[in-house]
Amino acid sequence: MKKLENFFEGIIFSSRWVQAPIYLGLIVGAVLYSYKFVVELIHLCVTVGEIQEELLMLGILTLVDISMVLNLLIMVIIGGYATFVSRMHLEEHEDRPDWLKKIDAGTLKVKLAGALVGISGIHLLKSFINISNKDSEQVKWQVVIHVVFLFSTLMLAYTEKILHSSHSKSDAKSH
Repeated sequence: MKKLENFFEGIIFSSRWVQAPIYLGLIVGAVLYSYKFVVELIHLCVTVGEIQEELLMLGILTLVDISMVLNLLIMVIIGGYATFVSRMHLEEHEDRPDWLKKIDAGTLKVKLAGALVGISGIHLLKSFINISNKDSEQVKWQVVIHVVFLFSTLMLAYTEKILHSSHSKSDAKSH
């Protein structure tokens, strides 16, 4: 019976590799989004002498938005893989991101939520810059959604802080 249990546990543990193709797909998505960045950048470079400052600013904010989404993707790809699939042996790599040293599922959630707040903020800023062409009801909903993202992120971060401090206290008592 113990052999069957060990075999079953081995299958369960190995099932984490089912996520690997998802991370590969996210890498492909990042490449596609990088292509969109280059297309937008070339468009801005070609039309910079002809477009109004407001349109240039919106184009630049689009570049910032794409950059933030790509940062989010990288956090999900690297952090998710390292947290849920397999340890990445990068301790000696000179380009290893600092945040990877302290990553766990809770920290990853807070970082992702913070990135979503940033992306939402960029979209809101784009709406404010272009407010004359926006429906006021749509802008109100964007503000509401942004506030909900912000509040959710703050609550998630606070919850993680409480959990980490209680884990630290229980670790200190056990030593």
